[in-house]
Amino acid sequence: MQKLRGRDLLLVGFTLFSMFFGAGNLIFPPFLGAQAGANTWLAFLGLAVSAIGLPVLGVVAVARSGGLPALASRVHPRFAAVFTLLCYLSIGPCLAIPRTASTSFEMLVPLVGGGAAKQFLYSVLFFAVAFLVALKPEKLTDRLGKILCPTLIVLIVVLFAGCLIHPVAAHYGAPGGGYVAQPVAQGLLTGYQTMDTLAALNFGAVIALNIRARGVDDDKQVVRGTVRSGWIAGAVLLTIYAMLAHAGALSGAAFPGGETGADTLTSLAHALFGRPGLVLLAAIFLIACLNTCIGLISCVSEYFHGLFPRIPYVGFAAFFALASMVVSNIGLAGIISLSTPVLNAIYPAAIVLIALSFVPRLETYRWVYPMTVGFTCVQSVVAALAQSGLRLPVITALLDKLPLAALGFGWIAPALAGLAVGL
Repeated sequence: MQKLRGRDLLLVGFTLFSMFFGAGNLIFPPFLGAQAGANTWLAFLGLAVSAIGLPVLGVVAVARSGGLPALASRVHPRFAAVFTLLCYLSIGPCLAIPRTASTSFEMLVPLVGGGAAKQFLYSVLFFAVAFLVALKPEKLTDRLGKILCPTLIVLIVVLFAGCLIHPVAAHYGAPGGGYVAQPVAQGLLTGYQTMDTLAALNFGAVIALNIRARGVDDDKQVVRGTVRSGWIAGAVLLTIYAMLAHAGALSGAAFPGGETGADTLTSLAHALFGRPGLVLLAAIFLIACLNTCIGLISCVSEYFHGLFPRIPYVGFAAFFALASMVVSNIGLAGIISLSTPVLNAIYPAAIVLIALSFVPRLETYRWVYPMTVGFTCVQSVVAALAQSGLRLPVITALLDKLPLAALGFGWIAPALAGLAVGL
């Protein structure tokens, strides 16, 4: 029986890392360091849970349950259809895919200048390349795992080495914002922004396709290979995030006032290497964002091709590349402001689904999944609406009194209540 092992296992793990590691993964860990300052490593604990632990567990949960639709169907088939669609649209043309282009363009602005015309031209070229590579989803291991991923890691290590050899600050700065009183909780919420937990629930199909392309046919071995690839990707993410958080903390101390992680890294790279540093940083962002964009286009197109098999995969890939190109031109700040309430509405349900899947035989209790996820969604959706400016006076006031609501985790108490009712 053919198994995924050795070099092939490592390559698939690198492929999964490449699919995860894109725009949000580059900008949020260094920005966390810049804002958390002396509390960086406490905040990093929270980030590691929500941006590494949950995505890896999501890959495992989906692999064990036979896919996201099968896992979400434990709540209800209609919930599975709606939730899966929302996840794919969030990591697809509405938020995550456009963010890859807008973020990488921001890093080119110091080199080539900005402007709507240049951003539009860049987005056309960026998505054309991503579309062409995504036409062969079973080849992603050869293209991402062998070439682009190792190149990305080397470039990030060069930037980190510069921080060690010539640190731009003698120590971390003072923490600010939510990182003063609750650094761990704030780090957890920051991890939402990477969108990796939602992506993890959907990457399984593409990873399984790549494992089968390497000669593994047995379903159990495909699941096992997917799980082991997830742990490899998680280990690489942990290492890279730690490097970026340290670099961001030094940059924040030396150059306070940056508005995004892109600003934080730009100041650092320029201080360390001058204009060549900006070229290095632009290369890092371009490769990381292109990797993720290719993986997301493949993943979303595979899903919708499965729903509507009469429309070829290439048709969906072209449509999502074009739609994402249009959305990307609203700019990075606009996409981030749009994504925050959406992610706060969806993420708690994803976390609860993953957690429930690891409790043996829980799916045999008919009402556990519907009650737990249902109670969770009521709180998370109402809180997200309030965050976007649409408050439901009486309901919002009641939910604001829930434990941990002030920290952004008001959904935990309803989830536990739903679990108790379901049991």
